Amino acid sequence: MNTTIQIRIDKNTKEKAQKSLRNMGLDLSSGIKYFLNQVSKTDNLSYVCDFGYLHAYSSDKLKEYNKEIEWAKKYGKRFSSAKSLLNDILGKK
Repeated sequence: MNTTIQIRIDKNTKEKAQKSLRNMGLDLSSGIKYFLNQVSKTDNLSYVCDFGYLHAYSSDKLKEYNKEIEWAKKYGKRFSSAKSLLNDILGKK
C-alpha cells in the first residue's frame, strides 16, 4: 500500500532541488523517494546521497574512503582504550 507525505519548503529551495534532480534525470518525487529509501537501508545520512550534496566528497572519493575503511576493519590495529591508542601514536609502551 502506498502512502503520501506532505512537506512545506521554501520556493527557492524547491526550485533549486527540482533543477538539480532534473539534471540527474529525476523528478522531485523520485529524488525524495531515493533519499528516503537510502536512509531506510543504511540508517545513516552520510551514505545517503552519492549523487547529492549532503557531504563534500565526490562519488569516486567516497569509494576510495570506503575501501580504506574496509581495509582498516580487516587489517587495522585494535585498541582496548583511548589511552592505548594514544600510547601507540606517541610510540610509548
